[in-house]
Amino acid sequence: MSNKKKLTIIQMNDTHGYLEEHNEYLWDGNNEKYVKVGGYPRIASYINDIRKENDENVLFLDGGDTFHGTYPLVQSKGEVAIDLLNDLKLDAMTAHWEFAYGPEQFNNLVEKLNYPMLAINCYNEENDELVFPPYITKEINDLKIGVIGIAATIVDKVMPEHFSEGIYFTMGNEELPRYIDKLKNEENVDLVVVLSHLGYPQELKIANKIDGIDVLLSAHTHNRIYEPAIVNDTIIIQSGCHGSFLGRLDLEIENKRIINYNHELKLLDESVAKDDTMKKKIDEIMAPDRDMLNEVKGKTKTDLARDKVLESTMDNFLLQSLMHEVPDAVMAFSNGWRYGAPIPKGDITMNDIWNIIPVNPPVSTIDLTGEELWNMMEENLERTFAKDPFEQMGGYVKRSMGINVYFKIENPYGERIQELFVAGKAVDKNKTYKTVYVTSQGVPAKYGSNRKHLDIHAIDAILNYLDDKKEIKAPITGSIVAI
Repeated sequence: MSNKKKLTIIQMNDTHGYLEEHNEYLWDGNNEKYVKVGGYPRIASYINDIRKENDENVLFLDGGDTFHGTYPLVQSKGEVAIDLLNDLKLDAMTAHWEFAYGPEQFNNLVEKLNYPMLAINCYNEENDELVFPPYITKEINDLKIGVIGIAATIVDKVMPEHFSEGIYFTMGNEELPRYIDKLKNEENVDLVVVLSHLGYPQELKIANKIDGIDVLLSAHTHNRIYEPAIVNDTIIIQSGCHGSFLGRLDLEIENKRIINYNHELKLLDESVAKDDTMKKKIDEIMAPDRDMLNEVKGKTKTDLARDKVLESTMDNFLLQSLMHEVPDAVMAFSNGWRYGAPIPKGDITMNDIWNIIPVNPPVSTIDLTGEELWNMMEENLERTFAKDPFEQMGGYVKRSMGINVYFKIENPYGERIQELFVAGKAVDKNKTYKTVYVTSQGVPAKYGSNRKHLDIHAIDAILNYLDDKKEIKAPITGSIVAI
């Protein structure tokens, strides 16, 4: 008698608080096209259909970056998502931006969920004990499945300090073999699934170095994986961002081995119906702010997106706003965020503006020497392109305006920049330059002098800029160029 068993794994990752349908870009040859996709009503409809199709033999996992990223999520510190997520009947999650409200608030959110938060690499500073369970086991279709969680390691390294108050993070690679061994030899599981928010390069390295992972669900780096990577017999997928996609992995398992699989990166477009119950709940959440968020504040002649690693049109718009607010600044910086749904040419609404920078930090100024500027950019390039994935730290290259950096990606740390210009002139390492920026990731604390946080915040700076310009252009300018 055959003991083959079937299991469907559904992956959700990096939804960044996008409760509703939104614009997303898709590549079309050498062009980008924009389509309306995603939203929790479509996620609910899709997962409900899969459960019916597979007689509930479904494992539904969330890779994190779920409770943060849009106006309703940030204003409620994640609270409005609780009921919606519980309705989705997830099996487990791990995390990253969830810590933006501080560990205490994240714990409050976790306590209200009907599924666990998992992390083998998040510890209390006081006693070095794990903050969250490291794994769970699930019985589905006579299969015993072990799910191990790994949270983002960068929370206490490059994120604002309050994200990690009282806790610290490791990479998780040293702990992982121990938990795999425990699941296989003590819990006697049929399948080991690792749910990680380290990022695709880091997870490929982990799968290559560590035996015994059957499936690795990757997150953080917003990769759209159409065909799974197979590394050291591990199946690895990642499923885009903003809830525009879900990953579906159908497995056939026999004698604790995957003998067949099929994968689909599912675009949640108009072909997927919207669940009425979920849509009604979200309409109620959005109702108090709907008119405000729909208000048109200006227009753009440029498609605004964060889809490129070196420079983005969306952040050029943000940086234009900062330099408009501080006209004597010669350069501007912001973090290389990945999240933020695109804004096609046309109207810019308040909702669009909040999606650009939902944390709404104060506009800040600082004086940077040319030498500090050079060192800061070298460090940032290393954090983006380090040869060792474990040395990569976070998002895209720091967003910059007023400078031109020409660099070699392939060179080692400290030797990438070939030439650097400020306001069109070769940098003077002994000169001091007035700089405007947002967030500690824009200009880290160890750089610069005379740091000041202004009374105006980023959203108002954008609104002031739009009020002045009415219609903006924010093309790619070549501020950071790989040569």
